Amino acid sequence: MKDQIIAYAKKCLEDGRVAGFLALKKDGRHVRPHLFTDPAELDALSLGDEHGVGTERYPLVKIFMRLHHRHPTETFAVMVRGCEERAFQKLAQASQIALHRIQTVGFCCPGELAERCGCLKPYPQDPVAGTKPDVPPSSKVVTATPRNLIRDMGFLKEQFERCVKCYGCRNICPVCFCKECTLEEDTFVPRTGTSLPPPNPEFLLTRAVHMVGYCVYCGLCEEACPADIPLKTVYKMVANIINESQGAWIQGVPERGRPPAEEPERDEKRATG
Repeated sequence: MKDQIIAYAKKCLEDGRVAGFLALKKDGRHVRPHLFTDPAELDALSLGDEHGVGTERYPLVKIFMRLHHRHPTETFAVMVRGCEERAFQKLAQASQIALHRIQTVGFCCPGELAERCGCLKPYPQDPVAGTKPDVPPSSKVVTATPRNLIRDMGFLKEQFERCVKCYGCRNICPVCFCKECTLEEDTFVPRTGTSLPPPNPEFLLTRAVHMVGYCVYCGLCEEACPADIPLKTVYKMVANIINESQGAWIQGVPERGRPPAEEPERDEKRATG
């Protein structure tokens, strides 16, 4: 699979289609983000699986955004999994990026990683490499629809109170692009009076509400969270509780009470609306 990506990226660089290829590079014993500009460098490409499937993950979308804005006339390629492709689509819908200046080089996640993440679409629309895995319905993330509002609100309240307000989830999120963040207001995290995070459950609730319709369930926020909060499940449940008509459709999962057969019709309405 890596050889296919290398061959595709080399062709893009050699024919001048792109100014660079943002991906992961094996550097000694470490894997790190790298902008490949010389086709000869691509032999050091890494898929991020150095110590196991999906163990070296970086916010490539976030890094790409900076590159994209600093070079407004250049086209760059970027290595993407399914969740990263979805992030680019969300950013384009929000007019944050120009898709015609992005060449995605997508590959399919292995079934093991898809199952671990609870992802229902662990592959890009048109992958350059890999085989689309058959992913069974997951009970982990996107299928975590509310069943009992009182019970579910109790679960969410418990998670909200565990939040230490470190901003890790926001800082690593590929679809967070606001220049001014509501969560930085003194209402949520006072700048004076204490060195400890205030017991303010509205902080994470506000964050979860802001993610409705944007979250792509990449899981980077969970990896960054020092309190081990199951943020993907939290975001999904809040999306369903607050706005079933949109939140439950973020990854094509039917909302409660609506059969799967009606899903394409709703997706078409959202795409044209």
